[in-house]
Amino acid sequence: MATARLDIRLDKDIKVKAEKASALLGLKSLTEYVVRLMDEDASNVIAEHEMMVVEGNVFDQFVEACDKANNPNAALLAAAAFTKESHVE
Repeated sequence: MATARLDIRLDKDIKVKAEKASALLGLKSLTEYVVRLMDEDASNVIAEHEMMVVEGNVFDQFVEACDKANNPNAALLAAAAFTKESHVE
């Protein structure tokens, strides 16, 4: 059950269009339509920003480069420690 509330103001023409689209999709309400759109769009935006897709053997090349990498130097270790202490992600 939904527990959060969102109040918005929008252009009358946009509301009329959204109501028509909602009805054409057979949805129960404009709220259901807006929630559906927000959920789908938010999922897409998050995926675009949190996921990386690589083609072909690029991932294998990356893993190989990581395996061959030297141990981190003092500057990199210090930067990692600073980031962890600062809670920066």
